[in-house]
Amino acid sequence: MFDKHEILEKNSLLLTVGILITVAIGGIVEIAPLFYLESTIEKVEGVRPYSPLELAGRNVYVREGCYVCHSQQVRPLRDEVERYGHYSLAAESMYDHPFQWGSKRSGPDLARVGGKYSDEWHRQHLINPRNLVPESIMPPYAMLDSTPLNTHQIAADLKTNRVVGVPYTDEMIENAEADLAAQVDPFSANYDAFIARYPGAQVRDFDGNPRVITEMDAIIAYLQVLGTMVDFTTYEPEADYR
Repeated sequence: MFDKHEILEKNSLLLTVGILITVAIGGIVEIAPLFYLESTIEKVEGVRPYSPLELAGRNVYVREGCYVCHSQQVRPLRDEVERYGHYSLAAESMYDHPFQWGSKRSGPDLARVGGKYSDEWHRQHLINPRNLVPESIMPPYAMLDSTPLNTHQIAADLKTNRVVGVPYTDEMIENAEADLAAQVDPFSANYDAFIARYPGAQVRDFDGNPRVITEMDAIIAYLQVLGTMVDFTTYEPEADYR
């Protein structure tokens, strides 16, 4: 019985046909469910599109190549969960284009960094990482603290993200600049409308300089939202995604 494989090994045509059949079966098993499943991403309460300021901060994060040294994916392994917190859910990255999972950690994973440190800690760490972490090899990003954020392109950023599936509404796009300004000003007249559009968004002056909205404001707002949208004290995995 165990010598039957010699027939395939000695006949290249039969071996090719066997490989094609095996690959076809494997492909059908993996692809067929996609035709009847509504989504392969579990719907999780609390996950929303980034606010304009958070999205601007994410753009700065990507521009500066932060993903090269910091991943944003806690694997479902005991040591990872004990160090960083609950393992990452696909839904947490559903509005990331491109996703920031990363594959290398010269620095710690940032998937759960939101709320772990104060805004001032992040500011000082970005200005000169070695002030807070002497052994850090991270370069300084002091220029973010003095560079005004380009707010005029944020509506276009929301439009672009909507093209790839992020559910930004016409109202969100129309009010993008106003919402961006409202997130750094708790006394803004636009505060209630902003919170209605982006529930749970953190509102405050992130860089400590109320005179101007800087790239430091944006990247700190982005870092502070990472891992905070899902309440893992009440989260229960779904049995299926139908």
